[in-house]
Amino acid sequence: MISTAIPLALTLLAAPAVAQAQPQQCFDAAAPITVEEQRLDDTLGEGQPAVGPELVRLGGFDDEVSRFTTALCRLSPGREATTLAATTGNDLWRAAVRRAQSPQTWDSYDDRPLYWARLQLTKALRQWRPVRGELPADQRAALVTTLDRASRGLGDASFPSGVRRVAVTGFDPFQLDGNSVRRANPAGAAALQLDGRVFDTPQGRVVVQAAVLPVLWGTFDEGIVEQFYGNLLRSSARPDAIVTISQGRGGQFDVERWAARWRGGFWDNNDVSSTGPVPDAAGWPQPSLEFIETTLPHQRMVEADTGQFPVFYNREFCEWPLGTTPGEGFPDCRTDEPTPGAAAASGSGGDYLSNESMYRANRVRVGLNATTTAGGHLHIPAMGLPVDPVALTDAAFEAQRRQIVDQTLNLVSLV
Repeated sequence: MISTAIPLALTLLAAPAVAQAQPQQCFDAAAPITVEEQRLDDTLGEGQPAVGPELVRLGGFDDEVSRFTTALCRLSPGREATTLAATTGNDLWRAAVRRAQSPQTWDSYDDRPLYWARLQLTKALRQWRPVRGELPADQRAALVTTLDRASRGLGDASFPSGVRRVAVTGFDPFQLDGNSVRRANPAGAAALQLDGRVFDTPQGRVVVQAAVLPVLWGTFDEGIVEQFYGNLLRSSARPDAIVTISQGRGGQFDVERWAARWRGGFWDNNDVSSTGPVPDAAGWPQPSLEFIETTLPHQRMVEADTGQFPVFYNREFCEWPLGTTPGEGFPDCRTDEPTPGAAAASGSGGDYLSNESMYRANRVRVGLNATTTAGGHLHIPAMGLPVDPVALTDAAFEAQRRQIVDQTLNLVSLV
């Protein structure tokens, strides 16, 4: 939820400085950064600005980044640095939600400024060189994690009582190499539009809480999906429905029937591949289920007039035939029912992080015995790129994203 409290990150700027260092003096440009963070330097051609920082500027988040780096340079490692990371992440998420849900000079439906601003902040933490004290690698990693999770909406999700409660997640942009560095993800844009949103429906008032997931196998291994959904499912105001959302096929929505316990190996945003059964997440119940079936009201979602794109109930799944070794040979793909005892090869939504978000969210739902909570996945239409190869946006690009996101909101209100 959005808070009107004065951001603590700003109060830290007014506090006595630990050391009078300029931002450029307290960062080590040679310190290693991630593949994602390296893309902050990518341009669309000679003489063009770097895409990520330019989208941060156009989205109005460059001041947040500047305030953070200035404040960081005044601190030594310790509690104040942790507080700065947490409050800056929360402030960025809340600013992104406010921006998404109010008119802007730069398209309010654009999810990219949040993504690139987060990477600027985590890059700064990886390259921070405190003027006093040492920063061990594990403490630096903890600071990055603290900021990252808070800036995704994981730190402020809670529900009031007396309403229908729906928790959703979208995703960061992905497939960003080369000219595609300007790619957006309407699933992330939908999450920003949905966070804190209230719908008045014939079935009563619906309140939504949202977060945005990374396109990273490693962060999924750390339990980020379970952290968001599990904490809500353990709360006294448990969600009535959970919906993982991601970008899918062109020109259509799909309510996916099956989530599968298998990773197909496609590269993530750090150019890492992973193949095999979905790993467990420490600290959460992890029932060993090969497939988990959606319990969303798929028929209502398919039949309702929610927008211009058709909505389908996708029954496809693939399994490794009995008696074979998972990952070897060819899976058996069908639309009926999984074979008892067969290992999953892909869900209705595939074998990438989309499928895994559905699987992990609903595995923890089943493990926590949240039998009154519906759960499933919504694949929304895939977006293209602006026509001009050096343009960050155009009217058709913005209109397509708005149409996809608005219909996504209508579908979420039905669950």
